[in-house]
Amino acid sequence: MRNTLFTCLVFLALGCQGQSLESGVKITVPNGFQVNTLATSLGRTRHLAVHPNGDIYLKLERLVNGKGILRLRDKNKDGVVDDTLAFGNYIGTGIAIKGNWLYASSNNSVFRYALTAAGELVQTDQPQCIVKDLRDERQHASKSIALDNAGNLYVNIGAPSNVCQEKDRQKGSVGQTPCPILENAGGIWQFKADQPNQTYAQGKRYVTGVRNCVGLDWNNAENALYITVHGRDGLYQDFPELYDRQRGAELPSETFYRVKEGDNCGWPYVHWDHFQNKYILNPEFGGDGKKSGVPEATKPLVGFPGHMAPNALLIYSGQQFPAKYQNGAFIAFHGSWNRAPENQEGFYVAFVPLKNGQPAGPWEIFANGFSGMEKVTNLGSAKYRPCGLAMGPDGSLYVSDDNKGAVWKISFKP
Repeated sequence: MRNTLFTCLVFLALGCQGQSLESGVKITVPNGFQVNTLATSLGRTRHLAVHPNGDIYLKLERLVNGKGILRLRDKNKDGVVDDTLAFGNYIGTGIAIKGNWLYASSNNSVFRYALTAAGELVQTDQPQCIVKDLRDERQHASKSIALDNAGNLYVNIGAPSNVCQEKDRQKGSVGQTPCPILENAGGIWQFKADQPNQTYAQGKRYVTGVRNCVGLDWNNAENALYITVHGRDGLYQDFPELYDRQRGAELPSETFYRVKEGDNCGWPYVHWDHFQNKYILNPEFGGDGKKSGVPEATKPLVGFPGHMAPNALLIYSGQQFPAKYQNGAFIAFHGSWNRAPENQEGFYVAFVPLKNGQPAGPWEIFANGFSGMEKVTNLGSAKYRPCGLAMGPDGSLYVSDDNKGAVWKISFKP
């Protein structure tokens, strides 16, 4: 399943303000690639976007000195960040650049900032509110975003629930049918990218049955939306008679989809099982670990092992990387916390080759070593956790970390 052969260790601690990565952390990438550390200790950096002029924008999950967005600039183009601008007084995850606009999300709204043709921010203290009053109940509250080429904005509105039980995360509590959460959460909503102060009334539910989609990207080659979804918790803990500890660590699958308007990804009624290669009815709705459910649900392109937290998705549209990577999908796995007794898993960037928008081979680990240890048994010991992905103007891949606030640039230089 995973190809980590012919791997080179490349560690260039260029650093930000003279800082470097923690001892023992060496990022592994395939032969011909190199990794530059651009910054560290920035705060809990979630998603990031790179302007055609090379400026890096990062969204912060927690405010730093009252600010939630950072712009990193390398003024003399020597590979070292030498100018940092902080602005925005709200936390969040989503950030994207489309045309002469920078989009950024809080946990209940989406804003945009005007950029000049040269990439300078026009105003940082008066953003235009594009979407407001989205559901925010802390659990799965991040509003990840993507934009297409027809003037539309896509917003993840995660379900504030594990599996829509009458009493959330309470053993023995049954699932609700129909699930009331799906009325305004648990899916992807579409809005206009240029209309101010939209609410649910002006948007439309584009995809339903999505527990929480932190990673999403528009595939320009296929003119379609691609998403990664976090699976449910607690199969073993709540149903040990149906799932042993091993199965509870591996299931349910984390999933990767190509979606279109009107698709249903099955939550909360079913979960994807990559061992059985089908949707399995959740026990809260009468499932027995084998029974299928929701036959109309859209099948994922890939079902990954459970609980690895796919937090970012990038469809690679550059030319710098070798041909196998072009139009393929990079996925940043944030890392698990609940796979005991198995080791925690994830903490790397994976790659899925795509041809004509469909998987063209097995997925593989592309960049690894962020955790700083061979086996992660305690989540608190992991040094770095990949969270955001972006492509630079030269086709390089940028990766952010929301544990200690590092940013890396991965380039191909055979």
